[in-house]
Amino acid sequence: MDFFVSFEKLFIDSGFSHLSWQNITMIVISMILVYLAIVKGYEPLLLIPIAFGVLLANLPDTGMLVETKNVVDASGVVQREITGGLLYYFYQGVKLGVYPSLIFMGIGAMTDFGPLIARPSSLIMGAAAQLGIACAFIVALLLGFNAQEASSIGIIGGADGPTAIFLTSRLAPHMLAAIAIAAYSYMALIPMIQPPIMNLLTTKKERIVKMDQLRPVSKLEKICFIFVVTTLCILLLPDVGPLIGMLMLGNLFRESGVVERLSDTAQNSLINIVTIFLGVSVGSTAVGETFLAPATLKVIFLGLFAFAFSTVGGVLIGKVMYILSGRKINPLIGSAGVSAVPMAARVSQVVGQKNNPANFLLMHAMGPNVAGVIGSAVAAGTLLALFG
Repeated sequence: MDFFVSFEKLFIDSGFSHLSWQNITMIVISMILVYLAIVKGYEPLLLIPIAFGVLLANLPDTGMLVETKNVVDASGVVQREITGGLLYYFYQGVKLGVYPSLIFMGIGAMTDFGPLIARPSSLIMGAAAQLGIACAFIVALLLGFNAQEASSIGIIGGADGPTAIFLTSRLAPHMLAAIAIAAYSYMALIPMIQPPIMNLLTTKKERIVKMDQLRPVSKLEKICFIFVVTTLCILLLPDVGPLIGMLMLGNLFRESGVVERLSDTAQNSLINIVTIFLGVSVGSTAVGETFLAPATLKVIFLGLFAFAFSTVGGVLIGKVMYILSGRKINPLIGSAGVSAVPMAARVSQVVGQKNNPANFLLMHAMGPNVAGVIGSAVAAGTLLALFG
């Protein structure tokens, strides 16, 4: 008899007795995300840690998510107190904006701003490709979300995962998992989402335009650009300081040419370590009881809406510049104004070459692409200033 009593107590104390249908559903979702990352290759660097964070968050009674955990005996006396679970401490890097800022440092170290400096008009395309942020923000308000939640949904249109996480962690932390998973999923699907929109909005004549080679950009120009952009953006929008500051610091490592070790660390070791912490932390917020709500489905839909309209905005401005330049600018590069570096630029290249095999748009598309990184950060800073 004692054996059965002990077994019953063991079961009651185990996580199995507290496993809900929401937990089971989220565990299945985590397995689907791993499948998409491994088999389909959808953003595996982030989807795998996010998926495993979802798994850990939905295994009951681990204490990894709570700030404090009291262990109580049968008489109700606290035997010991554990301050902070593992995932609780991981999440502080998200909550305090540390992880997104460090990832921006790595992005800066990997990014060449030369194409943007060579053709400053690329900034206009990068700005226009933030159209989806405004459109999704308005639609989200109409659907009943408050301004903070609508801002977090809208920023998905910037196609910039770290920026989306940075903004959401401040304005609507309860939506962090849905926003992050939507943002990175749509970034992974860029080669599927953008080409139909690009082909729909442009003519064959526009798509075959072959662009002239960009002028060389000196090291002095690149370093001056770093200081000008950092100063102007942060003075205008102090809230965006962590993102722009770290982006430009990483780029300074790259362009200075005298700190190769720092540049290499920012591009590789540091960004890889932070990506692990960021992914697991974001995944750990996807607890079944809060994630499986009708609002989450709205976020997923609105994220796609935002992303599509950002692509539309970039391509339409590309068409305007095609006309103003005397048909010397291929409007396809406008689609790269979303912030997914360098994937969006590669899509412009692929679509351009399908229409004209002699077309090499990659470096031209990198101008709007890196402008989109700055544009999405500025958009986030604006939303923070208005609704933070």
